[in-house]
Amino acid sequence: MERRVGTVSRGIRCPIIREGDDLVKIVTDSVLEAAKSEGFALRDKDVIAVTESVVARSQGNYASVDDIARDVEEKLGGQTIGVIFPILSRNRFAICLRGIAKGAKKIVLMLSYPSDEVGNELVSLDKLDDAGINPYSDLLTLEKYRELFGENKHPFTGVDYVQYYGDIIREEGAEVEVIFANDCRKILQYTKNVLNCDIHTRARTKKILKACGAKVVCGLDDILNGPADGSGYNEKYGLLGSNKSTESSVKLFPRECTDLVMDIQKEMLDRTGKHVEVMVYGDGAFKDPVGKIWELADPCVSPASTPGLEGTPNEVKLKYLADNDFKDLSGEALKEAIEKRIREKKDNLVGDMASQGTTPRRLTDLIGSLCDLTSGSGDKGTPVILIQGYFDNYVS
Repeated sequence: MERRVGTVSRGIRCPIIREGDDLVKIVTDSVLEAAKSEGFALRDKDVIAVTESVVARSQGNYASVDDIARDVEEKLGGQTIGVIFPILSRNRFAICLRGIAKGAKKIVLMLSYPSDEVGNELVSLDKLDDAGINPYSDLLTLEKYRELFGENKHPFTGVDYVQYYGDIIREEGAEVEVIFANDCRKILQYTKNVLNCDIHTRARTKKILKACGAKVVCGLDDILNGPADGSGYNEKYGLLGSNKSTESSVKLFPRECTDLVMDIQKEMLDRTGKHVEVMVYGDGAFKDPVGKIWELADPCVSPASTPGLEGTPNEVKLKYLADNDFKDLSGEALKEAIEKRIREKKDNLVGDMASQGTTPRRLTDLIGSLCDLTSGSGDKGTPVILIQGYFDNYVS
């Protein structure tokens, strides 16, 4: 019988993961128990995805505010530091800022405006227009910002991040000066030692600052990229991708975990005879059309995946075929013509008009976004996602 269901995404309940737990066994056991209890069969090319949070937890990849402070002081000198382009987040950045402030005498905090890198808004574009402010060139002091725009609380959290971040810095014993600019070079008017906290534009920011005379430039990826007094660390991403764990510590993005995905793939093959694909996922890569917040605060969607998840989709657009190539067909003749076209499609459809409108994104970014939406960020208790039928098409 023809299969009538396409892609299915299931959240898989697991035990609470602790440091040192055997994640390979826990993940495979949980998927197999779910299949048995819900009465579904596993198939080749199913995708098992594990959230980065439980991977980092099993690795024990944590660091304290004091660990951050030691590394910041050592790498940036411990005096006046320019901290530029942080995202506005209690979960993602506030604890990091505590450590940064603790490792300095003074922080010049330069916030991008009208919003941060991932869309958290400080002030609306309409208000900038009304005030005659050009965000591409104008530098605002805190006094000028307050004079023009007053207090602006985040619509979802109710937090005035300008006040909140300033208070955190003062609580850790550092002096603070807040400015607003989008040109990274503006910070050099205040200090030559800079910590740039942007995520996806960090390489360009570092390059510009170094070319314009900065003495020391570090990104968040350079802080805790090695252990500080036995702390957790991430060789590639440092503090990027970290989350608040407690009031005085962060959970870092997981360290190298390619072995983990390969081991889960092998364990599933040994136990079921099915060749599944496996990945670790973090934030999805999508944007909220109402709040204008881009979800991707992690440095990447997937830090590790099996080789079968490399590349991008290679798909034709059914509605294009129906409205163009086969516009004169209908019913069974139309179905057969489209099925034939799909079976005969090239391995690379770049430039083929029949592929226009399909999503030219990496498979791991697409699947990771589906996983993030399925697992949520709260109390669903499903840190493992099983996706079936993702690689099916109309003729499967």
